[in-house]
Amino acid sequence: MDASDTGLVERYLEHVRVEKRLAQRTVELYALDLQKLSENALKASVPLLRVQNAHIRRWVAQMHGAGRSGRGIALILSGWRGFYAWLGREGLVTSNPVQDVRPPKAPKPLPKALSVDDAVQLAEFTHDDGDPWVEARDAAIVELLYGCGLRVGELVGLDAQASNAAKGWVDLDAGEAHVLGKGSKRRSVPVGAKALEALRHWLAVRALAPNAGAAALFTGKQGGRLSAQSVWARLKVRSLQAGLATPVHPHMLRHSFASHVLQSSGDLRAVQELLGHANIGTTQVYTRLDFQHLAKAYDAAHPRALRKK
Repeated sequence: MDASDTGLVERYLEHVRVEKRLAQRTVELYALDLQKLSENALKASVPLLRVQNAHIRRWVAQMHGAGRSGRGIALILSGWRGFYAWLGREGLVTSNPVQDVRPPKAPKPLPKALSVDDAVQLAEFTHDDGDPWVEARDAAIVELLYGCGLRVGELVGLDAQASNAAKGWVDLDAGEAHVLGKGSKRRSVPVGAKALEALRHWLAVRALAPNAGAAALFTGKQGGRLSAQSVWARLKVRSLQAGLATPVHPHMLRHSFASHVLQSSGDLRAVQELLGHANIGTTQVYTRLDFQHLAKAYDAAHPRALRKK
């Protein structure tokens, strides 16, 4: 950094410290960001006042290539942007080279899915000391969420039987669940044998309760429709009782359903239809999950992948 660049940085840091009254730690972080800017400018043999948009974009690409996160780059750009905005107010630059530069988008985290063994362990769990009424209901909830890939809103919207007012219902004879999904779009999904068995057991137990005439398929003890929050809470408790290492939430079972169907069938379009996704791009995230599964199997079993301990 030449003397003129050093002077500009020092003046700006004094500005944010005195006039903007920023905290000392914030000023120190600004100083680090501007040190990085100055180092890049020095390597490019360009004074800070002559830095162009193309320089900034190149340096962002270099930081990203070196492994810096999108969030970290965004913070650095914010510091640089503020510096050049101040230079503009001082009449030292005519445009802000950082103005239209955005950090790389952070990759979307993969949805969490259970292994097949963990999903089966949860589905087959029985609480011998629990309330039989609650046990039958919660077992049916798990089987429907995992066996059909329902959203929790679709699950709690199910009625015990079809009617004109029903948002959704399960046809036990046909082995189908009819649900009202996002955008008020209806779809039908197959219900597996285990889920049908659990539902029949739940309905038999439910019929003995005082609130057996309630419209909702899944109710609380007082007869009111079970809320999504209640399903979250019950599933968390049940997954821990079943011995799973991680608490399970409803959407995790939906992800598990999609991932396991895709692993077995390889039919992305069918998974899209089962999940009720309007765009297949939304469903394609499960191809990444499927690849993770294959990669783990390869690392664990292939003789050329095994690493020496």
